[in-house]
Amino acid sequence: MSYSLRKEISRSTRRIGRNANIAFRAEKTISRRRFAVLRMQTGMLAAAGLLAGIGIIMLNVAVFFVIAEHVGNANAGLILAAGEFVIAGILVLVAMRMTAESELEPLVEVRDIAIADIEADLEEAFDEITDIADGVRQIIRDPLGALMGGLAGPLLAALFRSVNSDNQKDKGENGSQA
Repeated sequence: MSYSLRKEISRSTRRIGRNANIAFRAEKTISRRRFAVLRMQTGMLAAAGLLAGIGIIMLNVAVFFVIAEHVGNANAGLILAAGEFVIAGILVLVAMRMTAESELEPLVEVRDIAIADIEADLEEAFDEITDIADGVRQIIRDPLGALMGGLAGPLLAALFRSVNSDNQKDKGENGSQA
């Protein structure tokens, strides 16, 4: 294997490793941020549930007596329950609208670039391996032809140099005899 090919493979390996590391770190940060948002959502949902529970108890007792004087006991209970469920629903909607996507957009882009670069490097390495395998197959099928294809240029160059040097020797001998 030639030095330049080894150097290129080493460089590609380092780039693949670096890009894989970047992609993994970005994915780790993305996961951490999404988990943090999920924790906050869970906390808000738990607070909404607790608030709804306390609100049902306290508000029911206080407002029940006020409303019961005007509309009766049954209607007072229905009005209180509906109000408490509306408040709890609003808290649930606020919690569900929380998202980390706007914060994560740059990290997702970095991860996607790193993965695309890894894919390009692997495709290039695969093409090089395919070329090497084709060359080995050619040598196995036709050893003399495969070697001659690579040796034909240097052999012809050596032959022309030899002929040129013989011609120059002949000219030098003819020139010194005259």
